[in-house]
Amino acid sequence: MPRKLLLPYKSAFPPFGAPRASHDSLAMNAARSGYRVFSANSTAACTELARRITERLGVELGKSVVYQETNGETRVEIKESVRGQDIFIIQTIPRDVNTAVMELLIMAYALKTSCARNIIGVIPYFPYSKQSKMRKRGSIVCKLLASMLAKAGLTHIITMDLHQKEIQGFFSFPVDNLRASPFLLQYIQEEIPDYRNAVIVAKSPDAAKRAQSYAERLRLGLAVIHGEAQCTEQDMDDGRHSPPMVKNATVHPGLELPLMMAKEKPPITVVGDVGGRIAIIVDDIIDDVESFVAAAEILKERGAYKIFVMATHGLLSADAPRLIEESSIDEVVVTNTVPHEVQKLQCPKIKTVDISLILSEAIRRIHNGESMAYLFRNITVDD
Repeated sequence: MPRKLLLPYKSAFPPFGAPRASHDSLAMNAARSGYRVFSANSTAACTELARRITERLGVELGKSVVYQETNGETRVEIKESVRGQDIFIIQTIPRDVNTAVMELLIMAYALKTSCARNIIGVIPYFPYSKQSKMRKRGSIVCKLLASMLAKAGLTHIITMDLHQKEIQGFFSFPVDNLRASPFLLQYIQEEIPDYRNAVIVAKSPDAAKRAQSYAERLRLGLAVIHGEAQCTEQDMDDGRHSPPMVKNATVHPGLELPLMMAKEKPPITVVGDVGGRIAIIVDDIIDDVESFVAAAEILKERGAYKIFVMATHGLLSADAPRLIEESSIDEVVVTNTVPHEVQKLQCPKIKTVDISLILSEAIRRIHNGESMAYLFRNITVDD
């Protein structure tokens, strides 16, 4: 019986390490060096910022579906390949904060399991940033959220005007904390007539550093409202009184701790001259507007003839539009880090400054491996 000749096996694929065809190589390199921009929001109103950013970048918004099922669960479906690419997730935070957080976490994890190379979260307003300090028997929720984002697969975050700059230390990956102040300063110079006759106002001593930064850049005077009745963050319990004092507790003999005197706020005073001037109140967040309305009333009594409020994040919760409309405030200027189109319809005093330019430039620089220093030029530690 004749022997069968065993021919060597010839693979349809080139040997390991051998160069592929030129068009395959180009396609592979393009995929690996490419990037995609996705929106993690399930509501149309929240995708406006993502649309502006992609228009500036000259790219299309990534194909994905984000929706809520009838039982309330969030579902995310990625409709295109993201293997080996840099993915930027733009997530603006609407009133339903917890749903937005879950959308972001689920999308990040879906991209991670789809083999994306880097997952960068673009979160202009970082939620839970006010809960960044220990309260009595509470928790630092902002730190918890940072850990959840890292676990979901995020490798970088772009945000804007964190409520406390120390929040960056909660993360195990890089955080770029951009500033909106250049856009707000430009608005003051271009849209407020006779702004040279203005004075920058801090509605509490806590906001004095931010107000001082604005005043120095505009070469204007500074005023600080002191002694307001509202409860500031420094006055809240921070855990030092836990466990609570017990009336009949036994004390070690000879141990006499000095008694901490209770705080007593002085009468409301305005440190600085605002008479016959335009008052511009600056802050990072405008949420519950009662303190801003009260500050405006005080400034009116002290002789200010026009009052502006400038803030990066316009949350404008509850009855904020109605209270602003009925107050002495002439105009509230916020950026579009948070969607507030409904509030603008309710109150024509609310104006918007677009910050998509700096976010799109940050995305471009991070993807190309360029320095971010240009976006932080002339920014100091106190800004």
